[in-house]
Amino acid sequence: MSSPATPKMVRGYEVVIGIETHVQLSTQSKIFSGASTQFGAAPNTQACPVDMALPGTLPVMNKGAVERAIAFGLSVGSHIAPRSIFARKNYFYPDLPKGYQISQYEIPVVQGGTVSFFVGDTPHTVRLVRAHLEEDAGKSLHDDFSGFNGEKSSGIDLNRAGTPLIEIVTEPDIRTSAEAAEYARALHTLVVWLGICDGNMQEGSFRCDVNVSVRKPGAPLGTRREIKNLNSFKHIVQAADYEINWQIDEIEDGRAIQQATVLFNPDTGETRAMRSKEDAHDYRYFPDPDLPPLVIAPEWVERVRAQMPELPRVMAARFVSDYGLPEYDATMMTQSKAFGAFFETAAKACGQPKLVSNWLMGEVSRRLNASEQQLDDSPMDAPLLAAMISRIGDGTISNNGAKQVFDALWSGEGSGEAQARVDAIIEAKGLKQMSDTSELEKILDDILAANAKSVEEFRAGKEKAFNALVGQAMKATKGKANPATVNELLKKKLAG
Repeated sequence: MSSPATPKMVRGYEVVIGIETHVQLSTQSKIFSGASTQFGAAPNTQACPVDMALPGTLPVMNKGAVERAIAFGLSVGSHIAPRSIFARKNYFYPDLPKGYQISQYEIPVVQGGTVSFFVGDTPHTVRLVRAHLEEDAGKSLHDDFSGFNGEKSSGIDLNRAGTPLIEIVTEPDIRTSAEAAEYARALHTLVVWLGICDGNMQEGSFRCDVNVSVRKPGAPLGTRREIKNLNSFKHIVQAADYEINWQIDEIEDGRAIQQATVLFNPDTGETRAMRSKEDAHDYRYFPDPDLPPLVIAPEWVERVRAQMPELPRVMAARFVSDYGLPEYDATMMTQSKAFGAFFETAAKACGQPKLVSNWLMGEVSRRLNASEQQLDDSPMDAPLLAAMISRIGDGTISNNGAKQVFDALWSGEGSGEAQARVDAIIEAKGLKQMSDTSELEKILDDILAANAKSVEEFRAGKEKAFNALVGQAMKATKGKANPATVNELLKKKLAG
């Protein structure tokens, strides 16, 4: 894997990026109360006295939130702290009813670990500092919100207050916006795969704060600015690229970068400062007196481990060893549980795993992306793709013919059992390759007789002449000749 110190230069500056990701845990109730976490309820209908910090209320730890944090830590090779502490993070926003957030600071539950991913076909690994449990704040409502007497106003919705989160913090190992986005994708895949988060970025279940700084090679780390609450991979790239160039412009114009929290406007593609960035001492962390230390026995960790699914990296390694896939293909086949299951079903059915991965990474993904659909929505299921690929493998259809079959299957043509459906389309469209050697030999004899110059050039050592003869054969058979058979027969005839 590439080193985090590998320099990636932008206009003569090295970019340094770290990411903090807030992952909403998939519990039915909040982290310290029994209130519902269901999305979309009317404002303030899911905020109980504990969430609103009414006098006399006390928080009680949600066991399911702890188990989801343990599962995440195990999945990234972290140390699960046998004893961790909850702290009060003090700050004063209207949507924070306590005046503090219950979080973890000095001793988080998950410590260290790594996340690996590809940018293109280049592997990368990012180190994690920590993942800690905490509660979410409420939400301030501004846009189109009508208060008393129908006047424009701001309101506070405390439904999210107390929603369980793990905040996952990286080392500053990321060097480009593309790496930042692919790290976020890999992390998103993992938490959804584990079932600890629904991954819905539009609803705020997975959101990233991207810390960006720039420096001249060999210089100390630059001053960072934190881009808050990015909820799409596209926005991560756009926001980071804008911020990188903005910081370089500032430095080149002789101005110092001030540490700040900034927001990204997707409509303009720009970031803007929201407030000066706080440091840890500004929050006056201290242990929460209402919560005892969180103690996690080894037996509890092992119970969680036993319930975990096969991890993406483990499945990818198995695809490499069992199916002979390249590491990159295997990683792409484990971008979701659905992809992994689709690939394995099709590969077993047709015995052509590399062709299956090629089609999934190529035409299937292209069509799904174009229509903004998920694999589960695909009109091409695993048995259908396997049936089509089996006809490529046995020489019944060419790659060009397979594309026509694929088009027909994707548009819903045919019916019945997968192989019969594929074969019927091949027959109806006349796509079956010509593999009858006696018929092909006659065609090739005519071609050789009519192209004496190409024959002479080939025998004089010009390989291009051979390709020209193959082209003539494919033209004469209207593309139905099996290219492998054509090549074999031509070589024999030219050697005679």
